[in-house]
Amino acid sequence: MNAPQVFDPHGAAAAVAAEPEPRLREIPYNYTSFSDREIVIRLLGDEAWRALDELRAERRTGRSARMLYEVLGDIWVVRRNPYLQDDLLDNPKRRALLIEALNHRLNEIEKRRRADMVEHGDEAGRERASRVEMLVASARGAVEAFAAEFATMAELRRRATKVLGRCTQKDN
Repeated sequence: MNAPQVFDPHGAAAAVAAEPEPRLREIPYNYTSFSDREIVIRLLGDEAWRALDELRAERRTGRSARMLYEVLGDIWVVRRNPYLQDDLLDNPKRRALLIEALNHRLNEIEKRRRADMVEHGDEAGRERASRVEMLVASARGAVEAFAAEFATMAELRRRATKVLGRCTQKDN
């Protein structure tokens, strides 16, 4: 069965202009209904989103933004996937490599920020560097919290296993 067609008396141009702006996703591994904005706010906070949005408006190459989005994407995908969490809990070396990679990306963003300050020391450059510095500090906090979650998770599992062990002993 054919769906009824609705014709716009103003033409196709008006219909295209009325369409909402497409939701672009730059955070990798985001297969959820959360937008980049929602993820950034959840991981870094409102202020970080505002700073990131301002930086996006004046984006030059976008390399630092991509590295930040990779950090956020890695944290986001692991937090949302219990299988990845189990794998990282069971493999401390792999977990350490992931945390090291996250920090490496943040260090690279910081290097780019410092180089940009040298090249663009004007007021706009200082404001941009200040926003990037705040984003890097927020992201470092998110990485530290992410790394600490594994110790907490391991302790909770250890305690749960201990309790389950006692319960099975009582049943026997």
